[in-house]
Amino acid sequence: MIEAWSAADVRAAEEPLLAAGVPLMERASFALATQVLRDLRARRRSVRGARAALLVGAGNNGGDALHAGAYLARRGVGVTAVLTSERAHAGGLSALRTAGGTVVELHASPQRVGVLADEVARCDVVLDGLLGIGARGALRGLAADLVVALSSRRRPWVVAVDLPSGIGVDDGAVPGPVLRADRTVTFGAAKPGLLLPPAAGLVGELTVVDLGLTFGGEPVLRRLEAADVARSWPVPGPADHKYTRGVVGLVAGTSTYPGAAVLAASAAVRAGAGMVRYVGPPTVGRAVLGARPEVVRAAGRVQAWALGSGVPAGLEVAESGADDGQHARAREALVEASGRRARSPERTVPAVVDAGGLGVLETSSPPWFVLTPHAGELATLLHARGEDVDRAAVEAEPLRWARSAHDLTGATVLLKGAVTVVVGSDAAYSQASAPGWLATAGAGDVLAGLLAAMLAARSGEVVERPALAAEIAAAAALVHGLAGERAACGGPVAALDVAEAVPAVVAELLAPGDGRDREPGRGVSAS
Repeated sequence: MIEAWSAADVRAAEEPLLAAGVPLMERASFALATQVLRDLRARRRSVRGARAALLVGAGNNGGDALHAGAYLARRGVGVTAVLTSERAHAGGLSALRTAGGTVVELHASPQRVGVLADEVARCDVVLDGLLGIGARGALRGLAADLVVALSSRRRPWVVAVDLPSGIGVDDGAVPGPVLRADRTVTFGAAKPGLLLPPAAGLVGELTVVDLGLTFGGEPVLRRLEAADVARSWPVPGPADHKYTRGVVGLVAGTSTYPGAAVLAASAAVRAGAGMVRYVGPPTVGRAVLGARPEVVRAAGRVQAWALGSGVPAGLEVAESGADDGQHARAREALVEASGRRARSPERTVPAVVDAGGLGVLETSSPPWFVLTPHAGELATLLHARGEDVDRAAVEAEPLRWARSAHDLTGATVLLKGAVTVVVGSDAAYSQASAPGWLATAGAGDVLAGLLAAMLAARSGEVVERPALAAEIAAAAALVHGLAGERAACGGPVAALDVAEAVPAVVAELLAPGDGRDREPGRGVSAS
């Protein structure tokens, strides 16, 4: 698991080490240089003779870049540092010059921005050390001019020092120009902005360098990795049967959108649900059974609901009858699943609320409900609760608005996107395993069915410990992304292909020989 800590947390963790004389900059710059050398070897035959450009600002990230540049120069790399500020780390400058590096003071000749951008673009690697975690707001002045000039030229391999300069360290905002990185080498711990959109798309591969920092409290953000999902996946044992493995109740699709029900049902079945019960109009039910004969239409016990996929939004739709009665069915399921009017305790169960189901939510929901809107749907939900926000604002600050939706509804919120953000009762997650090809009709329906199957398998545990809902939602987003990647094979993908790829992804995650210990039939929390 990757844990991300705020800039203030990182600085607080560094203070006792710095006071004790621990050489954090030397550790960071050595790790940075080592990674750059690995990248150079992977991209060219010999490190010797390669050319590196350092973009250096006034802060410690500039010092890290200069010290790393000195190490590279001693290994035969031609290193040029471009200073955008009159101030630069004195020790780093001295080390670079001693090692034979060249220093260009752009701040003394600002008219040379274009010429220097041409020279930097011809290098094998560029280290972005313009700003650090103490900076706020967009790049300004010469630094901004240089980045804009570089962005219009052939882009060399770019390594960001700690973070791409100009992104929001704690929120992932991109208020101005940013030099897109191919790799970010971050020190001490990941920062939230590296995992959050829109900045996450500018980070490239993320390398976290351990500096021995100790943190108190909880991280701002988490990202599950494959091993985390494998450890928490409930594997059936010899005593299990279809009811102990989890029964998914599905209220999805209408005669206008029957495919959504087929996709959600297929995903739930392929994700390992013990049973899927379809609730809806007969025409859609026939389509579901035609595609998935395992699905049943008889009433009975449900251990998690998937509600709203393929159901049109809006009260006027329900009043006109164009929803085929699905809003009423979803509302009835939600009321019972919340525990407020359940006829028996076992009917208090998790629910995935998607698309048209979002409009039938009551004022407040329990945290074992997982809402799965995209940015536009989240803006609509928030606007209905008094927030002045539109889709663009949600996309610019997804963690902020997902938290707001959690606070206003009480439910766990999974905000879909190229990077999926999940906010629960005591943790937030950011998952980014999905290829761009997964932005296709029906992919969200597949996620709803997959997530419902995962919640059904641990239904009682989720209701008893609602914080688990966010972890399972993050795990579902990761599996969904990996299934999309497997199905796409580098090209276009259809949503049904994603559902069909889920078993192979799960089998790969659970493959033996990777050091994971597991008891059959038991899921172990990754927390």
